[in-house]
Amino acid sequence: MLEGKVAIITGGTRGIGLATVKKFLENGAKVALFGSRSETVDKALAELTPVYGEQVMGLYPSLKEESELAAAFEQVKNTFGKIDILVNNAGISSSTMITDYTEEEMDKILNINIKGVFLCSKVAVPYLKETKGVILNTSSMVSIYGQAAGCLYPMSKFAVNGLTKSLSRELAPFHIRVNAVAPGVTGTDMVTSLPKEVIEPLIQTIPLGRIGLPEDIAEAFVFLASDKASYITGDIMQVDGGARC
Repeated sequence: MLEGKVAIITGGTRGIGLATVKKFLENGAKVALFGSRSETVDKALAELTPVYGEQVMGLYPSLKEESELAAAFEQVKNTFGKIDILVNNAGISSSTMITDYTEEEMDKILNINIKGVFLCSKVAVPYLKETKGVILNTSSMVSIYGQAAGCLYPMSKFAVNGLTKSLSRELAPFHIRVNAVAPGVTGTDMVTSLPKEVIEPLIQTIPLGRIGLPEDIAEAFVFLASDKASYITGDIMQVDGGARC
């Protein structure tokens, strides 16, 4: 579905991001995965390169530094020839009560979850104008319903939704589509490490009777990145097993 496409995927070294990298590669794309540190990028590449060879590369620019992102995007263009797809997946969750937030934690969450998404999108636009490309953002079900603690996380994902909706309008004249995927409870390392007494009540709230897999979210990204979704823009696709509240 993505044969001949070139994608950049942030937060691509683990969880939903790594699953999305794999699904894109399986579907014929060339992928540049961005991670937070050289160690995590090298670990992901050690797994992927023996299978996909020069189809995949990895970088670790700071998502809050526009100059580093600009250099990284240009490196991807020079290596793969173009950029068709940006997946803004990198993010930090939170369960801190509002009275316990430090300014340091606040800045860290907002820099990655909002500023990083904004700057990556800004830097990507000139490349995507050339290819009539796609921006995809990782949102969350809590961007719609909120959560009982860690208010900065849903706040940041509300912002991602707003950016998705707004950019879909701003960039439509350039034939750039912008969408988001809002995962429900998904079996990442953080979730699967929870005790059974926490997981079981969560599953009971999901009509399909199971938590999601990272691959479930990755498949949604593949569809939205592909030409099969050529008339879809400005959408926040809920992939949550029917858990609407």
